[in-house]
Amino acid sequence: MTTIKAPLSEGAGIARLNRSFVVGGAPVPAAPLNAGLYIVATPIGNLTDVTLRALAILAGADGILAEDTRVSRTLLARYGIETPLSPYHEHNAAEARPRALRRIADGQALALISDAGTPLISDPGYRLVAEAVAQGFAVTAAPGPSAALAALCVAALPTDRFFFEGFLPPKRAARRERINALAAVPGTLIFYEASGRLAETLADLALELGPRPAAVARELTKLHEEVRRGALDKLAAEYAVEEAPRGEIVIVVGAAEARAPIADDVLDREIAELLANLSVKDAAAAVAAKHGLPRRQVYARALALAGAAR
Repeated sequence: MTTIKAPLSEGAGIARLNRSFVVGGAPVPAAPLNAGLYIVATPIGNLTDVTLRALAILAGADGILAEDTRVSRTLLARYGIETPLSPYHEHNAAEARPRALRRIADGQALALISDAGTPLISDPGYRLVAEAVAQGFAVTAAPGPSAALAALCVAALPTDRFFFEGFLPPKRAARRERINALAAVPGTLIFYEASGRLAETLADLALELGPRPAAVARELTKLHEEVRRGALDKLAAEYAVEEAPRGEIVIVVGAAEARAPIADDVLDREIAELLANLSVKDAAAAVAAKHGLPRRQVYARALALAGAAR
């Protein structure tokens, strides 16, 4: 039985004898790399999604900068890679970044990886890339898995134009304000969200954007992968009565439906007619749903009309 050694820690130096990785039980040699920074995408769940080029870079590099070294060791151990690991995350970046740049200046090749997927996408690393470029170092990308793109591919929503927002603000007022600012984006919207906030985020998306088509993709590429599709309001209602789902979650929302603009006087007349029998909130919700308008926008007009009618 072959024993896979745990990756070494930073400080082991660049004089490593074992620059190789293992595929199908067979060792594959990896050539040392030219000095520079290598941005390497890693699997978002299924460890077999890693590319051969990514393995060659991780094995051939002098060091790997990892968001969480404990998580990254699982991937490296799977493929028999012994390259030294160093932590690089948002909490230590200010100290770790100068050290990494000095190592590149000394002739080393460093690979940057995140816990899962493509580095820099809702992960630290932008400033490291910017400073490496500013200092004249080579920066190379080894593309691969991305949760945002994987979710977009299975959402059954338009893919010709999309906007990646990442995580919305955790507090409700700020979250609703940000969603409202995205209402006019002419493309599919992609969000990351924590499982514990999924229900309230879907509710806020439905409130601000109306019943747009959407998809909730969970645990992509993993054993319990799930993609649930439907109108935002229906998805919000479903998750509101269920236990918070486990795992990594991506929300994909369709763009606003292209409709002929409605004149302000027509909009006001429809709101006024409904205000005769409905509350401001319900009248605004009905008109917003009918015309595919942001509920906040219609609510503001309904509130003004209700006040003027007093």
